[in-house]
This record gives sequence, C-alpha cells and structure tokens, in this order.
Amino acid sequence: MADTSLYGLMAEFTSTDALVSAAERVHQEGYTRIDALTPMPVHGLAEAMGYDDRRIQKMILAGGIFGCLAGLGLQLHVNLIGFNINIGGVYLSGYPLNIGGRPLVSLPAFIIPTFELTILFAALTAVIGTLALCGFPQPYHPVFNVKRFRERGSTDGLFLCVEADDPKFDPARTRDLLQGLGARGVYDVDS
Repeated sequence: MADTSLYGLMAEFTSTDALVSAAERVHQEGYTRIDALTPMPVHGLAEAMGYDDRRIQKMILAGGIFGCLAGLGLQLHVNLIGFNINIGGVYLSGYPLNIGGRPLVSLPAFIIPTFELTILFAALTAVIGTLALCGFPQPYHPVFNVKRFRERGSTDGLFLCVEADDPKFDPARTRDLLQGLGARGVYDVDS
C-alpha cells in the first residue's frame, strides 16, 4: 500500500531535450499518470508522454460549424421568413425586407456576419472547452508543495511528475528510474 500523503515524485531536468527523453522513457516503462511542468511550450513533449487527445480540435471545429450555420441561418430566416413573436402578451412581427431592390438571399452580404459568428463560436468553444478539459480553475495543486518547483517552475524549471496513483508507481523504483534518467533532483510531492 502506497503512502497516502504522497502525491507523487517530481524530477527536475536541465534541458528540454533531457525532459522529452525522460518523459518518453517513463512512458515506455509503462507509467500512465505522468505530467510535465514547464514555463514554456516544449515541442514533442505531449507525444513523448503518450498524449494523443484531440478532443479540443474536434470541439472547436464543431463550434465553428455551429457558428457558421447559426449566422447564415439567422440571416436567411430574417430575410426570407421574418418573425412573429408573442412575449407576455406583446406581439412583435417582422417581415422580409427588400431594401434597394436587392435579392432576398444575397450571399455576398451574408459573408461577413457569417464569418464573424464562425470565429466567435469557435473561440468561445476553445476557451470553455480548454477550461473544462483541463479541470480549471484549480487554485491548488500539490506540486506547489515542492520548494524547488515554487522557485523555478515559472521561470526556467523543467519538471516531470509521476503521480502516486499510477498502477506502476513504487516510490523506490520510480525514484531510481527518475534519477537514472539524469535528473538534477528528485523530490517528494506531498498531497
């Protein structure tokens, strides 16, 4: 039975290449509950850890398509059908407008609002989807219990954390693995 107060082990590396190599090796050893913490994006790091989650791209595409259809549909509805609304006894009515003799369906005039709604819905989906998938807001995380991470995590620190709830986690063997990968230091992460 693992120590319940231990969140995991965190290793610090001196270069991005060493971090990517270590993450790939830890993943190859069969660890699945790992996380890399860096102050900047590191190309290839997610793939080295075995992350191939593409849900956010699909969500953004769906949001963009929905925005495009909503923008085009709204303009077509207003220009072709009009509207009849009864709100609390107040009857609002509208009808198709033919202004200046233009056609009711004028696709060149519809391009800009449709494009803007496509971008708006895709951007909102990106923000909300990212927050939802990442589990934010998360005002506390156990890695902040490591003094070295608090000192270097947002400037130039490159850290790899193996969580204790990983099925393959063993404190002694995991520590030996991380130290054998050239880590500058290996630290206990308390819950």
